[in-house]
Amino acid sequence: MLFNSYSFIFAFLPVVLLGYFAASRLGKLAPVIWLALASLVFYSFSNWQFVALLLASIGFNYLIGWLLISHHLRAGPRLAVLSAGVAGDLFALGIFKYAGFLVANFNAVFSTSLAVNILLPVGISFYTFTQIAFLVDAYRGKVARYALPHYALFVTYFPHLIAGPILHHRDMIPQFESSDSKRPSPHLILCGLIIFGVGLFKKTGLADGIQSLVALAFNQAAPSFDQAWIGALAYTFQLYFDFSGYSDMAIGISLMFGIFLPLNFNSPYKAASIIDFWRRWHMSLSQFLRDYLYIPLGGNRHGALLRYVNLMITMLLGGLWHGAAWTFVAWGALHGVYLCINHAWINYGPPIPRLLARPARIVAFLLTFLAVVIAWVFFRADSLTSALFVLSKMADPGQIVFGHTEMIQGALIAIYAAIAWLAPNTQAIMGYDHKNRRVGENFGAWRLRPWLVYGGALAFAFGILGIQQHSEFIYFRF
Repeated sequence: MLFNSYSFIFAFLPVVLLGYFAASRLGKLAPVIWLALASLVFYSFSNWQFVALLLASIGFNYLIGWLLISHHLRAGPRLAVLSAGVAGDLFALGIFKYAGFLVANFNAVFSTSLAVNILLPVGISFYTFTQIAFLVDAYRGKVARYALPHYALFVTYFPHLIAGPILHHRDMIPQFESSDSKRPSPHLILCGLIIFGVGLFKKTGLADGIQSLVALAFNQAAPSFDQAWIGALAYTFQLYFDFSGYSDMAIGISLMFGIFLPLNFNSPYKAASIIDFWRRWHMSLSQFLRDYLYIPLGGNRHGALLRYVNLMITMLLGGLWHGAAWTFVAWGALHGVYLCINHAWINYGPPIPRLLARPARIVAFLLTFLAVVIAWVFFRADSLTSALFVLSKMADPGQIVFGHTEMIQGALIAIYAAIAWLAPNTQAIMGYDHKNRRVGENFGAWRLRPWLVYGGALAFAFGILGIQQHSEFIYFRF
């Protein structure tokens, strides 16, 4: 079931929302159980055959977490329990996500013809990383004892389950335990509807609206210089508004239930460095990779050389997390190289004179965006050969069409760029602050300005009109 579908907007969401607040009359636990069951129903629409796998993962990790939280185990056995838990999670992820990739490469190296056809469970990357973080924190003594219904809801919570963000128990479980979220808040529901409407328009109006231009670079036998650039930029902005739209819709849906999701997207194309880009793009994944991979590897504590090695390992695995293909490995490797160059420039580059600070920032912004676009070519391409072919066309101005059609397409790309670079993002407009559990208070509670309400309603209406029969979010594939 998709957020951008009539069945979700007009049937599933209203029923679950009404049932959630009705169940609150039966006690604090009833709405938690209702929402967890509704999340399983939501998941079953896309992956009914993997509901058992999801439940088994929840039961396994809850048991491992319970053993780690209890104080009866000594250091050695606790480490063994953690290792078993993480290994079990990674084994399941490896079987379902990477078995086919490994077999294909084995066949290529040894000229064999082994065949593995395993369906990828939707959302397995997200709920696996969510639970690994829980286990590691339990081992570190940072987790209190949580009831099974709250833990199950933490993992299955449907606004995040399919495409993130990667949730952290510290942010979510206390909210599920709180009585405040069990009472309907007209203010939060209204803010949630506005944010959901904006996200819906980003997906169905903007992301889906530019999808056809992507084929100019990736589905043509021989694109020209300008067509290759138009196609690559079209995918750059399609992915941007697709992911931004999903992030807004997830936050908006959750607000209706009185739950604040962490930010996962913060205008990354406004970044003036790759470091800043990764503080803004898929923020929950960046935080996970930093806290549970880069820092445990040693981070920057053992000298510059090992710091760069740790950065490369982290980004290579981050790329592989996105998909079982060498194109994703190349994408991760590129961003690892970018980050190493960025850190080296900070440490060893010359200081920028004050008079040149603004021009230097503009140059840094343009270089960052160009680097991101080049990396997205690998992210989108079907193979390394295809990616290199598209990049070769982008680097060859010898063949330029730039007729009337290409001029219109270029103008459309410019409009998308202006929105991404110049327009304020949704959380800035709405004053969304998940850490302090506030939204819309920059206008005063119940004083949302009329233009904001009307604008949200207009975005919602255009978003509804733009719904296609079946238009998945791009991050569903990961």
